[in-house]
Amino acid sequence: MHENSRESSYRPALQYTNFRHYLLARLLSTASSEMQSVAVGWQVYEITHRPLDLGLVGLAQFLPGICLFLFAGHVADRIARQRILQTCLAGFSGCSALLLLLTLHPIGGTSPLARAYPIYAVMLLNGTVRAFNGPASQAFLPLLVPRDVFPNAVAWNASVFQSATIGAPMLGGVLYGITGSPALVYGCAAAGYLSAFFLIGSLQLPAWKASTHAASLGMVLEGLKYIWSNKLILGAVSLDLFAVLLGGAVALLPVYASEIFKMGAGGLGMLRSAPGLGALMMSIVVAHWPLRRRAGAVMLSCVFGFGAFTLLFGLSRSFELSLLLLFFTGMADTISVIVRSTMIQLGTPDEMRGRVSAVNMVFVGASNEIGQFESGITAQWLGAVPAVVLGGLGTMLIVLVWSWIFPDLRRLDKLVPHEPVAALARASSEGTAPVEP
Repeated sequence: MHENSRESSYRPALQYTNFRHYLLARLLSTASSEMQSVAVGWQVYEITHRPLDLGLVGLAQFLPGICLFLFAGHVADRIARQRILQTCLAGFSGCSALLLLLTLHPIGGTSPLARAYPIYAVMLLNGTVRAFNGPASQAFLPLLVPRDVFPNAVAWNASVFQSATIGAPMLGGVLYGITGSPALVYGCAAAGYLSAFFLIGSLQLPAWKASTHAASLGMVLEGLKYIWSNKLILGAVSLDLFAVLLGGAVALLPVYASEIFKMGAGGLGMLRSAPGLGALMMSIVVAHWPLRRRAGAVMLSCVFGFGAFTLLFGLSRSFELSLLLLFFTGMADTISVIVRSTMIQLGTPDEMRGRVSAVNMVFVGASNEIGQFESGITAQWLGAVPAVVLGGLGTMLIVLVWSWIFPDLRRLDKLVPHEPVAALARASSEGTAPVEP
């Protein structure tokens, strides 16, 4: 652990068995989710042929999260997170099995909307499971490695996540295209979730020590209060919320694959994989060469670039160029993810990480699923291309506004300062922030 070799500095987090097993479980569960997302999007669009219905898929998964996030965060601080993750993985597997059953025995006859409604119902259930999985998963990672290697663990975690977002959508699209049905995809997803369930169960962790304080409304709301009082964290998570809310083009990729590029389910899988490939490349770069200085300015620049690449993707009519632009959006987005995750997890006491992570997951869920709904509505009104272009412009504008509203975020230097993020935020608000050497 204390070797000075390049290999040792590059792989410290991977030297921990629990972390390696967790990464494998993360790979399997994310791959299952990505395969399933491609299948659900293509299946719904094949049934209804309306961009709005793609947005409804995102809305169905987000609604449970916004309703349950305070309770889910409180649960993540009161119950062993390992047990929560296992329960959620079993729930995800059950949702995949339900989608498989609905595919083999569809409900609603020949009516397109009647056939789509049961899928929305399963997505609501899937969103309910996600509401509890997100806070527990985010708060679980710091338990697996020491604090000094945690940024490296975040980068490796992002690498594994993005690896799954590369291969899994392509595999899901290919399986759907070959069989002409999402049934095989849903079956593989159910098996992948179950495998992750057993891997999480194999982790050897110290006995869980739940909070001894009685549950109260004040405890549940502490996550909101904590983020609101720390302007650095508030600026980072709200930037991600509004940037991805406006700039996410992923929801409309089935429309691009079907109507613009005429590529079918296989083409959709390639489009869905391109951002993940870019994100994987960037996360490996950050794991190898950590972001040491000017973290805030770099993050803001990358989010601005995310909006610019999204805008250009909306205008592109070349499939190859579009793949390249989506690749760049993934690279740019990864910097924001790593900076935000490190700030939140290292700047939050362990006893309230679940509640703070729950609030962060609402921001993430809002940016992804509500962004998907917003894209679907805008595309229904204006068309897919104007929806993507306007979203990219909106993201670029948000970055400029946030640079002015949150100057401390723009001036953030070291990603892992000597002082906790919370202390730096308080000092900054009082005008006494320490100057980095």
